Amino acid sequence: MIRRFRFGVQLGDEPIDALIARVQTAEAAGFDVVHTSDHIGGQWAPLTTLVAVGAATTRVRLCPLVINNDFWHPVLLAREVVALDHLTDGRVELGLGAGHSFTEYEAMGLAFDPPKVRKARLAESVEILHRLFDGESVTYSGEHYQLRDVQVARALQTHLPIFVGVNGPAALAHAAKHADTIGLTMLGRTLEDGQRHEVRWEADRLDRAVAYITTEADTSGRTDSPELHALVQSVVITDDREAAAAKMVDGGWVPSTEIALNTPFLAIGTHAEIADHLRMCRDRWGISYFSVRDVESFAPVIALVRS
Repeated sequence: MIRRFRFGVQLGDEPIDALIARVQTAEAAGFDVVHTSDHIGGQWAPLTTLVAVGAATTRVRLCPLVINNDFWHPVLLAREVVALDHLTDGRVELGLGAGHSFTEYEAMGLAFDPPKVRKARLAESVEILHRLFDGESVTYSGEHYQLRDVQVARALQTHLPIFVGVNGPAALAHAAKHADTIGLTMLGRTLEDGQRHEVRWEADRLDRAVAYITTEADTSGRTDSPELHALVQSVVITDDREAAAAKMVDGGWVPSTEIALNTPFLAIGTHAEIADHLRMCRDRWGISYFSVRDVESFAPVIALVRS
């Protein structure tokens, strides 16, 4: 099945009036989803900000990209997300990740557990959240969460979608079974600044990851397949794709021009070339959901792929 394209825009830490104006511009330009992030250090609160975004828009869906699971207990998170869903006429999608920025954990005095532990805790949270969103009274006995007859208000949507941004075989297998959308990261360890990662964007590596997700989804018993997402790290509008890619290699972004020109995590070229690139990514990997940070430079691409 070929999915229709969806496009998201990632908000930053601009003043609220500027943020709202950018969201309204994005909605008018055809973007489908608006994202906040869940970081400390100057970023707006991810869910509260989406209340304001929802009030200022009528169509775009609202999805934090992504909530750090370690910062939120799933019951309290469910309560907030359900309220947001009702306040915005059922336009919410919940994005979740296992957390990666060790500097934020250190700043707040939180334990930064090994990746395996953080990912296992995220997996339990996803299972709990699905049931809470459906209005169930949840009793759960896991390694990380223990609940007894917990219930929150039911989400306004019949099914509130959950987006999971993960990497690694065990986490991807769980997401293939339980997530509505999988955010493909293809990133390695977090670097010394606590924000950036090693880049692992080789096409054959992504081939294997998508094939693995497909197999795990098929054998899980689910009747559909998860939507696949890529967060585009940079949009470069240029008449010379090769030169722009070479400049990224020289700047240490990526190991080779081949990777820069073929990865779904970069968009380089004219608007028409980028539109063709996105079609290729959808044909090869099934990635149909792309998010960017720049509304104006990317908007013409949306018009081209939908023409």
